[in-house]
Amino acid sequence: MQASSPPTPSVPAVLSLLPDPNVPEGVCPRRTRQDIDLLLLAIEALDLGGSEAILAAARQLELSDVIPNRVALWKLRATNPLRRNSQRRPLSLTEGKALVVITCHLARRLTVLVRQLMFAYEQMVEKQFTPDHHLRLSNYLERFRAHFRSRMNPKRSAVTAYSSDEKLNELALTLLGQLLFCTGTAGSQRLWSSLFDGEVS
Repeated sequence: MQASSPPTPSVPAVLSLLPDPNVPEGVCPRRTRQDIDLLLLAIEALDLGGSEAILAAARQLELSDVIPNRVALWKLRATNPLRRNSQRRPLSLTEGKALVVITCHLARRLTVLVRQLMFAYEQMVEKQFTPDHHLRLSNYLERFRAHFRSRMNPKRSAVTAYSSDEKLNELALTLLGQLLFCTGTAGSQRLWSSLFDGEVS
């Protein structure tokens, strides 16, 4: 009696909305891995329980097969080449999609806060004040800088480009804008496509 082959694992329905870009070897390019991790870093700076929220979102979105636990999540995020303990393993498109869907899910939950911080920043610029004059905005920027410096490898040239508080604040504010981009209609599809700009052959 011929043994039946194991069933092909099905792609979670929530991921089927994101297309497979034509990238070499069918894995997420370097910049894509980096950008996804930085967006999650911004979410952790916004939400004190960010890492737990990421795992909870994975369960809620039925993505536990892709991200079953904290160790698996760390391995996926450590594919960011800027990390201190960067992993050389590739990030598959399915894994990248899962992280993007989770990012957008959490960004939508934080929409009000993100909008408030963006508005506060615009007000500070208009009044020619620095961001530290606004408590909530200052707290977000401080947490983001701390997360970035504790997790990224200072020997990487791309990391040394953010050695000053001002440069890190600029990055943190750019990421806020990207998170806001995630919250709109078809946010996950738009974010996913934007991560491959200039990468698709």
